[in-house]
Amino acid sequence: MDALDLARWQFGITTVYHFIFVPLTIGLSLLVAIMHTRAVYAKDALRKDAWTRMTKFFGSMLIVNFGIGIATGIVQEFQFGMNWSEYARYVGDVFGAPLALEGLAAFFLESVFLGLWIFGWGKMPEKIHLLTIWAVALGTTLSAYFIIAANSFMQHPVGAMLNPETGRAELDPSQGSILAVLTNVTAMAAFPHVVSGAWLVAGAFLTGVAAWHMVRHHNRARALGLDTPEGQEQHLAARDLYRPTVRFGVIAMFVSALVLVISGDVQAKLMFEQQPMKMASAEALCETQTDVPFSILTVGGPNAFSEDCDGVTHLIEIPYVTGILATNDPHAELQGVDDLNAQYKEQFGETALDINGDEVAADYRPNLFVTYWSFRLMMGLAAFSGILAFWALWVTRGKGEAARTTGSKAFAWFAVLAIPMPFLANSAGWVFTEIGRQPWVVHPNPLDPTVRLMTMQGVSNHPGWMVLTSLAAFTLVYGVLAVLWFEMMRRAALRGAPLAKRDPDSGELDTPTLSFDY
Repeated sequence: MDALDLARWQFGITTVYHFIFVPLTIGLSLLVAIMHTRAVYAKDALRKDAWTRMTKFFGSMLIVNFGIGIATGIVQEFQFGMNWSEYARYVGDVFGAPLALEGLAAFFLESVFLGLWIFGWGKMPEKIHLLTIWAVALGTTLSAYFIIAANSFMQHPVGAMLNPETGRAELDPSQGSILAVLTNVTAMAAFPHVVSGAWLVAGAFLTGVAAWHMVRHHNRARALGLDTPEGQEQHLAARDLYRPTVRFGVIAMFVSALVLVISGDVQAKLMFEQQPMKMASAEALCETQTDVPFSILTVGGPNAFSEDCDGVTHLIEIPYVTGILATNDPHAELQGVDDLNAQYKEQFGETALDINGDEVAADYRPNLFVTYWSFRLMMGLAAFSGILAFWALWVTRGKGEAARTTGSKAFAWFAVLAIPMPFLANSAGWVFTEIGRQPWVVHPNPLDPTVRLMTMQGVSNHPGWMVLTSLAAFTLVYGVLAVLWFEMMRRAALRGAPLAKRDPDSGELDTPTLSFDY
């Protein structure tokens, strides 16, 4: 592989790996803030104690995830100068602005207040301390918005003009400058979709971990006997500590699913308008046609892993759905990949200059196989969360003393296995977003295509061995970090929260001194 392919692999590997931690941090910071709020405003001692324990339990995992996310995120910005120096030169004045805001405002906010939250237990007024975790949640959400605004400029550049003297994109006051970049309609559509995806990740994580502990304590209680103090302690842990957390995680999943569906519909219609090639590739729609169905299963010919449409065959389809997805009109005419490729060749040229100044044939089609299947994986993997949510609701039905828990090991294992599914769905969504944009690193705005840059023109002019060396080094380091992260999260999750004890005669809560492990 040449330097371009290696640089793309390196950026893809490090970005997908980094994005494992990002949605969990965004979503879990909000859910921990809500749990902390429920603890502060609880009306009885038992609920206050239970929500405090859950806040600290999941807060410890939030801290681990936040720390690893910082370590893996630092590399991302350096890569623009290392492997993508021409891209950085071309859009640095524009792209750097939201990144600077993310670092100076959002990251500062979340980092400072996370420290105050960690060390403020028992040292700050209760409600002031509560505000610190809400500041963390706000900071992570703001951070997400600034990053999405930067990425949205790559998808749909606004607020900038091409300076013919320098050959660079620069902020244009006449178009709104940085305000236009931050209020890019693409960012406004992508933000709720990304954030609700993060809520789904956190909701599934919360539900999966709590469900596993609920089943474990339920079975221990039955084994020890509910008429024994030890069995009663285990029963209370299952019913009063973990069951409410399971149901809280389910609520988070339902809310996130609703926002995901609505925002996904808005975003899809916008993509058909701004990046029709991406959406045509997502449907493997090779020829322009009307009454376009949604393909569930499509196979290809010998070139299935390339941009070539030859041999593409749709095996399972749902009539009219793609037309509705694109324009709300089931009979709408949608452009196909081959027709769009011919149109772009006429508009942007049949050849283009690469980083060395050599003229090469231009092909404006992304990889059909990856674009098509990443789009379906994004939706399909998220469905596991729906199954988990409905199953969890059923096994925890009832209220008060009649509130149910379950000893089903099948449910416990499914809950654990469902945890990584929204993580993978988020990764598949970003793979679709970025691969579908190819061959552009800055996709031309259909209304003003002057600001644009092809991926092969944005890479640094390095020898391949140099990029291969950094790729191997980063992969090794990230692999070590992955092992450390998984082991720390596994230990924290298995440890569980300290149990509350009630005197079987008086019913009074015996609350041991709590310490926050981090």
